[in-house]
Amino acid sequence: MLMRNVRFIASGAALCVASVAGAQVPAAVTITRLQCGTNTAPTDVGQRFSDTYGFSGFKVQLTASCYLVKHNDEYLIWDTGYPTGNTPTAPKQSLVDLLGQLKVTPSQVKYVGISHYHGDHTGQASQFPQATLLIGKRDWDVVTDPKQQAQLSAPFKQWTSGEGKVEPVTGDKDIFSDGSVVMLDTPGHTPGHHSLLVRLKDMGNVLLTGDLAHFRENYESNGVPTFNANRAETVASLERFKKIAANLKATVVIQHDERDVAKLPAFPASAK
Repeated sequence: MLMRNVRFIASGAALCVASVAGAQVPAAVTITRLQCGTNTAPTDVGQRFSDTYGFSGFKVQLTASCYLVKHNDEYLIWDTGYPTGNTPTAPKQSLVDLLGQLKVTPSQVKYVGISHYHGDHTGQASQFPQATLLIGKRDWDVVTDPKQQAQLSAPFKQWTSGEGKVEPVTGDKDIFSDGSVVMLDTPGHTPGHHSLLVRLKDMGNVLLTGDLAHFRENYESNGVPTFNANRAETVASLERFKKIAANLKATVVIQHDERDVAKLPAFPASAK
């Protein structure tokens, strides 16, 4: 009887060891904010950013933010900002140059995730032709529509030509298949607009808005810009996003609002 119990205990211990050995180790995930251009002066957000005539004369400094998400040894670029060049909004340094300061080469970037197809979010996408493009399917349908302006599809030439790998995303997408980095379906600004959830060990959960909202006051009041594709979808997406933020106790980073930049560490530091 004693020997049988010893064998049972030993067997149970072996199963426990095997279970622990087989358990998935949480991925090491970080976010680094990259400066990808900025408006030259504060913008009167009452002119186009409210379809209910809100915020008349109210000015906000808008900026363009891109993000490098590191997942173990894999990299995702979230949004690619304004294109480089001599325009007033152009970034002072390209994404490639900024990544170089982090010792990351373009060839190491596995995914380029695009919140939506507007030019201030896609301007440097072509610098990562080897990466898999992740974009909302309904946005991809617009980009590949022959009736669209050439400037809309130009940043995606590598992928529209069939030379690059693209994954049109329907609904949410768990990018690394472990729940740590998730594209959230938040249509309304554009038909296939997405936001991004990143779950960090130290900082906790972070939500990047894309253009679900452009500044804090519009986010807080569920404001809808006049140029959004669908009002009802925008309001529904804001409602869903806010519930996610509350349930996960997430830090919300409004990508275009200069006041939100400091919610993440200053470049080249990363949030962990």
